[in-house]
Amino acid sequence: MASTDSTRDRIVAAAQAEFARHGIAGARVDRIAKAARSSKERVYAYFRSKEELYGFVAARELAVAAEAIHLDPTDLPAYAGQMFDYFTAHPDRYRFIAWGRLELTSAPAEGSPDLYRRAILGKVEKIRRAQQAGDLDPSWDPIDVMALITQIAVTWIDQSELAALTRHAAADPALAARRAAVMRAVTTIFPPARES
Repeated sequence: MASTDSTRDRIVAAAQAEFARHGIAGARVDRIAKAARSSKERVYAYFRSKEELYGFVAARELAVAAEAIHLDPTDLPAYAGQMFDYFTAHPDRYRFIAWGRLELTSAPAEGSPDLYRRAILGKVEKIRRAQQAGDLDPSWDPIDVMALITQIAVTWIDQSELAALTRHAAADPALAARRAAVMRAVTTIFPPARES
């Protein structure tokens, strides 16, 4: 049983790297099998399709990210900072998720749409409850809050061409300065409705 689990784990790890590098459409099961020191037949014995494999890996990635990034709706800058830290430390995971967002808009991978949807809707609901409790400005639609914070948090990961220029163009080229800018932007746009 240990060797079976080991083979499956190798397939999942190889798939995560393959999807991060090539996206879902560009990923090749034969490359995944080769990187996992296995065969295409073995990959298909565990996962019926490439999309099912992506859905499985996406579920694991979402769980890992959820462990690392916690939304406290009364401290949105901290949430943005955690997201910045996580994806800066794991750009391959960001690419993996970004490919899914790009390629699965009309036909999500099996298993992944409900995971992403539930995760986002759960966070939106937390923001809504914080607004109702008077902890956040209620004039914003909670889904807009979520979308804008996420986009601000991944700005430097998502725009690698700008990130590369910081060494020459930024007053302070340090990564900590980019993180501070992310947190300052979120604080400015979404200040707490009342001080704790």
